Amino acid sequence: MRKLICGIVLAGSLLSCFGTTIAGPLKVYILAGQSNMEGHAAVRTFDHVGMDPKTAPLLNDMRNADGTPRTCEKVWISYLTGNNTEKSGKLTAGFGAQGREPKIGPEFLFGITMSKVQEEPILLIKTAWGGKSLHTDFRPPSAGPYVFNESELERFTKQNKNIEEIKAKKAAATGHYYRLMMEYVEKVLGDIKSVCPDYDQKAGYQLAGFVWFQGWNDMVASGTYPNRGEPGGYDAYSEVLAHFIRDVRKDLSAPKLPFVIGVMGVGGPTTKYGPDRQRYKGVHQEFRNAMAAPASMPEFKGNVAAVLTEKCWDMEIVELKEREGKLKRQKEAIRRQVKEKVLSRDEGAAAEEKLYSETFSKHELTVLKTGVSNAAYHYMGSAKIMAQIGKAFAEAMVELGGQ
Repeated sequence: MRKLICGIVLAGSLLSCFGTTIAGPLKVYILAGQSNMEGHAAVRTFDHVGMDPKTAPLLNDMRNADGTPRTCEKVWISYLTGNNTEKSGKLTAGFGAQGREPKIGPEFLFGITMSKVQEEPILLIKTAWGGKSLHTDFRPPSAGPYVFNESELERFTKQNKNIEEIKAKKAAATGHYYRLMMEYVEKVLGDIKSVCPDYDQKAGYQLAGFVWFQGWNDMVASGTYPNRGEPGGYDAYSEVLAHFIRDVRKDLSAPKLPFVIGVMGVGGPTTKYGPDRQRYKGVHQEFRNAMAAPASMPEFKGNVAAVLTEKCWDMEIVELKEREGKLKRQKEAIRRQVKEKVLSRDEGAAAEEKLYSETFSKHELTVLKTGVSNAAYHYMGSAKIMAQIGKAFAEAMVELGGQ
């Protein structure tokens, strides 16, 4: 097995993704989660992938010879987007978060990588919505109802809020996105030909794996997890995620369905956090531990893996963005002078350009310009980061036997 780009917590013949369709059971993989499963890496950041010798080979898989995004002839995708519209077709760029420009999520390199290690055609079913929690939105049936803890109830009382009304709203929201996810999977599986016109019904399909990439809304939920920065503070997340795995397998009648957990890694390894990020270290690490925990449970040994996406993080971008942040006051002063007409617009632009050229090398300026398209909590909107994550998810799936 090739060395994984991202770390994995875990106790065929190579075919081109643009090759011809080969007979055999359709391999179906389900990808689910919140905004980072949607994926906010703009296609315009692809160039940055080729700037690092370690990731440059990935760019050859991501692009055609003419520089356009690759289309996989043997991989199809059906995607229930964050705005609840459906998008389907052969896998290519543009199946990330929907918006003004095409983006990718983990699905792109996941599909490309899986297409290289198996002969059968592939279908990806993706459901992802930004800003959704596991404790409520994706809460699985066997986890039972959400139970407010004492500190939450005390806070509601101090705020003179109607506790019964709050409980009713919570009950209505609980599990809503779990149900939407399962309904969409069942819908697609019930009419595969609408997504894959060449689907061979005689050969049938095989549920081959599930990838879960979620976590931000639970990590920041101080009310739900009042001791979140302490050891065990996120144990409830681990418990509900274990229920989630069991319920997904039960509802899909796939008791040993290989399951990959994408562990939140925004910011990179906590051991590398600088002085400005030390206050987040405890919360971030405890949550990551809780996300990875189900992979170490005896019942999930050998069929659940946790991929540490922190190892896909780009430390160079972090350093450059931090350095750029220190220019804030100087940029504000220049823009104030433009507003007060002390400087013309052109003079202001030239002053900012000079400020950047004195702060960054040409290479660093290129990285800043081409490598970032979104916020840090969306993995910088970096195709370099997201491509490595998708590839690592696929490699983890292969190690679990999901092929």
